[in-house]
Amino acid sequence: MSHKSLLQTLSDLIRINSVNPAYPGGRPEKEIQDFVSEFFRNCGISVVEQEVGPGRANVIAKLPGRNSSRHIIFEAHSDTAGVEDMAVAPFEPDIRDGRIYGRGACDTKAGLAAMMHAAADLKCSNASLSSEVWVVATVDEEHLAMGAVKLREDSKASAAIVSEPTGMKAIVASKGCLRWRITVKGKAAHSSKPHLGLNAIEQMGRVLDALRSETARLRSLSHPLTGTPTLSVGLIHGGSQVNIVPERCWIEVDRRLIPGEDPQEVLNSYRALLEELRSAYPDFCAVMEPPTVQEPPCEIPVESRVVRTAVQVLKELGMDDEPGGVPFGSDANRLSEVQIPCLVLGPGSIDQAHTAEEYVETDQLEKAFVVYRELMKRLE
Repeated sequence: MSHKSLLQTLSDLIRINSVNPAYPGGRPEKEIQDFVSEFFRNCGISVVEQEVGPGRANVIAKLPGRNSSRHIIFEAHSDTAGVEDMAVAPFEPDIRDGRIYGRGACDTKAGLAAMMHAAADLKCSNASLSSEVWVVATVDEEHLAMGAVKLREDSKASAAIVSEPTGMKAIVASKGCLRWRITVKGKAAHSSKPHLGLNAIEQMGRVLDALRSETARLRSLSHPLTGTPTLSVGLIHGGSQVNIVPERCWIEVDRRLIPGEDPQEVLNSYRALLEELRSAYPDFCAVMEPPTVQEPPCEIPVESRVVRTAVQVLKELGMDDEPGGVPFGSDANRLSEVQIPCLVLGPGSIDQAHTAEEYVETDQLEKAFVVYRELMKRLE
């Protein structure tokens, strides 16, 4: 594998618009998945397309191993965040100053390209693998993770390496995520006689005060690798026009969970918070809707085989071999729900993901290739 060919594949991936269909300008991932499938077929590697939805299929490339009853997943998602307000051309890869710019450069097309070339290199060299290796390009990670959910239905993997931008640091703990809407109901009236109505925006203030107190409480909880849980109100909408007392106001909440927190118990605690407000204020009426995102946190023991193997490879290559944690989630959260031990490990920094000038450092891309190839050879 040459530096040039690896960069070329990443450039080709960036050129393909694979913005998730849930976002402006998005589309089903068919074009990029066709590219990935063709790459593997041209290398003589068996490919299976796993349908997730119309025009949306996971691509699973399979390298045989001596033990056909076991397989290891190497997964990267092919969809990206949106491209509005980007300061660089999103689909025109720009290589300069040891970086390659473009949407998806680090999240996670660099990891995908490195996994593709690692598998191709092993196929070319007729390497003997202990277990079957699945290199999987999934769809929809940036929205509902439908690709990962579908993948886990048909997989009994003994381990998974999930590519997200971690600076090639082995991540063993990730936060989970809950997102839901709270709607407060009031009563409309003419703004000249507000006493005849019930202002839903003012009522929502009570909810926001209660959530602020809850956020302070969360600082007392902590995980050694992921830190504290967090809560953020990211959206609010209320009223219809300025001269009408608003009869409705809603917010959307983003709550990040640390390993050890149960999503259902967390949701129940916020339902209880609303019940307390109802008891305190007879005119208070609020509805907490079912979550739109319910992603549990995940954690893998540092003594597990996949972690020990990754740590050894990183140490041998002179890289940071200390296992860590991250505040964000990934497809690893979904795969770990069915007891697949998941290690998150990928090139680039999460600080660059989804940004106006998304990039990945080219030396990180090359390191990822080497690390993935070694892990494919050693994992059982």
